[in-house]
Amino acid sequence: MHGFVYAFRGISDVFGHERNMKVHIVFVLLVIIVGLLFNIKKMEWVSILICISSVICTEMANSAIELLSDRITTEYDETIKRAKDISAGMVLISAIISAIIGIIIFFPYFIKLILSCL
Repeated sequence: MHGFVYAFRGISDVFGHERNMKVHIVFVLLVIIVGLLFNIKKMEWVSILICISSVICTEMANSAIELLSDRITTEYDETIKRAKDISAGMVLISAIISAIIGIIIFFPYFIKLILSCL
């Protein structure tokens, strides 16, 4: 039971203290709203939810790596710099692939909407 308490504490911490997480949450809310407005299909929701969890989880891992790295030393260290850069790249790849998946899912709905307005 304590594991759940620690996990929720970690989730609360990252959402409360990490600026990038706030940006991700804005995009999550926008995607959910657009998905609801377009009434996307069940499997499209599954894809969207996998993308959301991928970006959120990689951002959390990145934040953990940064926190631990900063705790080890505040001085410049090439290995720590590389670890931070790699973890930031992990988030970037997750976000880019998720954006591409979002475009693949939502583009046809936007085209239908535009054509229906003509």
